[in-house]
Amino acid sequence: MKDKAIRNIYPNTVTIRGNEAFDSSDNPIVLDDTLVQNEIDRLQAEYDAQDYARKRKEEYPKIGDQLDKIYHEGIDAWKADMITPIKNKYPKG
Repeated sequence: MKDKAIRNIYPNTVTIRGNEAFDSSDNPIVLDDTLVQNEIDRLQAEYDAQDYARKRKEEYPKIGDQLDKIYHEGIDAWKADMITPIKNKYPKG
């Protein structure tokens, strides 16, 4: 995640080696550790906020099974039987 944070703050970064970043001419980029840590914290918070979505994705049935349910029983049955229980189990936020 640190690499992504560095690249977000310093878009001219081409290479990262350890705690050092370099531009396309292999010149070192002076990193502000506080800015980098703040960006890491922001990225982590963004990732954590999407935990519910990752859990839902793991539990939703395969798309073919969902489409079969819709075809045979309709949208309302699909929502009630396949979607709503998982959304209730893993609410947003």
